[in-house]
Amino acid sequence: MFRRIRSVFFWLHLAGGVVAGVLIFLIALTGVIISFERQMTTAANGFALAMPAEGRKLGVEETLTVLRVAEPAKAPTAIVIESDPELPTAVMYGKEKTLYLNPYDGKVLGEGAKGMRGFFQFVTSMHRWLAFQGSAKDLGQSINSAAALVFFFLILSGLVIWIPKHWSGRALKPILTFQGQMKGRAREWNWHNVFGIWFALPLLVICGTGLVIAYPWANALLFRAMGDTPPPQGPKPPPPPQAGWTETMSGWDAAYAQAVGLSKEWESIQFQYPAGKNAVFVVSDSHRGRPDLKQTLTVDLTSNSVVKLETFESMSSGKRARQWARWVHTGEAGGWPGQVLAALSAIAAVMLVWTGIALAVRRFGRWRKRGE
Repeated sequence: MFRRIRSVFFWLHLAGGVVAGVLIFLIALTGVIISFERQMTTAANGFALAMPAEGRKLGVEETLTVLRVAEPAKAPTAIVIESDPELPTAVMYGKEKTLYLNPYDGKVLGEGAKGMRGFFQFVTSMHRWLAFQGSAKDLGQSINSAAALVFFFLILSGLVIWIPKHWSGRALKPILTFQGQMKGRAREWNWHNVFGIWFALPLLVICGTGLVIAYPWANALLFRAMGDTPPPQGPKPPPPPQAGWTETMSGWDAAYAQAVGLSKEWESIQFQYPAGKNAVFVVSDSHRGRPDLKQTLTVDLTSNSVVKLETFESMSSGKRARQWARWVHTGEAGGWPGQVLAALSAIAAVMLVWTGIALAVRRFGRWRKRGE
């Protein structure tokens, strides 16, 4: 019975790998490339500011005034202020443009590593929706999501196929360790097993969290697993049209002071502009991959009263799990060690596709020779 079950899994595994192999290879390869996007982009920007003797940074209202003079035709959509004295203030204009500002004197430093950011945006779009544009983006995302679902099955079925007939050191050695003396098909079989076994768990986690991001049913399943009610599903509303500069900028400094007061260890504070009546600040005590070290503060700009404070602990269990899923998928939840593991896992996925396709081609070649 087990041999029959294993045979069924083998043929499904082979068929799934052949059908979705190219897409899985593309997803894995782009995943390798974007593993350290944040660090590489920051390094490529090349900003290392010298803090003046007085060490005073511009207030939010002063910063907005400087930006209004520098870019009078277009207001920013978001601004990120860093606690690191050597890092500039980042000013976003949607996804199209990012300006960097000296936080001490308000000098516009330029767009930094614009080419590298554009490169990573393209690779990310390939990873998510095959770089399709416009209405075709949903189709590209559906194709990649289906390939990820197939890959999840391939990992699980591969573990079933891997189970040896006899548990012995001699039987386990060629499927758990690299055998340098092997050539051709034997080498590909050895590599396919070694990469598949040692990286099965991280690949299941990365692929599983990717499915949660891609599929509403997987997202709802995560919420239910945490004993929480899934959020309502439906198409995302289109982003609001970008608004221009407001007539007055008063109230921002007082509201920002409240955000700074939330934590003595904050690393960055991001806020949207314009904010209408309320200003919303996201205060982070660590890098972006740690949702448990973020707080969202909403302040009334007129009265300087706190409208809402959302901490990670105040979220429902399902929402907390969903926040973690996003950053576990990229490995950033674990800092640079997590990113290294994610990158190595993506490399392993590339090798699994390559060796799997090579084994399939050899098998089809043998069948063809038999038929001649």
